[in-house]
Amino acid sequence: MSVSPGLADLSRLYQTEFVRSARAVGVLWAVCTLCFAVIQVVILVQPSWVGTTASGPPLPSGTMGLFEVCLESDWPVPDCRGGLSSLSPLPSFQSVAVLVGVSLWAVWTSVLCLCLFRFCSAATVYKICAWLQLTAGFCLALACLLFPDSWESPEMRVLCGDSVGSFSPGNCSVHWAYILALLGILDYAILATLAFVLANRQDALLPPDAPDGEPCPVVLLLAVCYENYYVKLCKISFFQLYVMLQCYSLLNNTVAFILS
Repeated sequence: MSVSPGLADLSRLYQTEFVRSARAVGVLWAVCTLCFAVIQVVILVQPSWVGTTASGPPLPSGTMGLFEVCLESDWPVPDCRGGLSSLSPLPSFQSVAVLVGVSLWAVWTSVLCLCLFRFCSAATVYKICAWLQLTAGFCLALACLLFPDSWESPEMRVLCGDSVGSFSPGNCSVHWAYILALLGILDYAILATLAFVLANRQDALLPPDAPDGEPCPVVLLLAVCYENYYVKLCKISFFQLYVMLQCYSLLNNTVAFILS
């Protein structure tokens, strides 16, 4: 049974609009992922997770983060103790800092995975990024849950008074960095869901009888660690190997720069 020309043109037009809309949403998803990766760095380093609500002679006025405690002084710049330079979070918030750091690693890895659109199918890249973003959101959710449970600490007592306890900030209240982390959990859930939807849309563009594409070079590169001859069998070009190694080097340099 032959398809009428009008129906074929309509189907081709629908597929063209389908591809354009998927690309537009994909670009928006990539931009939002990059923006929140930068925001994740701010969440980790800013000493604004909790702060005093009222200051008086017995208690100082200031804010606290995962790495620093900043007290207001007579100078315009607050007096901060600790910092990222020593790579040592406050003793009470070490587990929280580790979870936020893992979340930061996962989201920046998903950003670097955007380079894989050149070598892998779009559906594969979207799924990899979606799982990374789910991991980042899960770690950030655990960090936000453990943070109030760690308030009963000497640092918090000095800043917020003796009435502080687990899930009871005493004379302090949560500040914008903690609220931004809570919003980040929702953001990760939305980005991961959108990535899965985009992956399914990319799979829907393939015809049912389409032959299977070549395996992803990144997966093949991981197999090299176990089978040296696997590269020759799968015919990975030296250019692809070079670009993937450069991406790995860029990831290491980025992590080293953030930790420095």
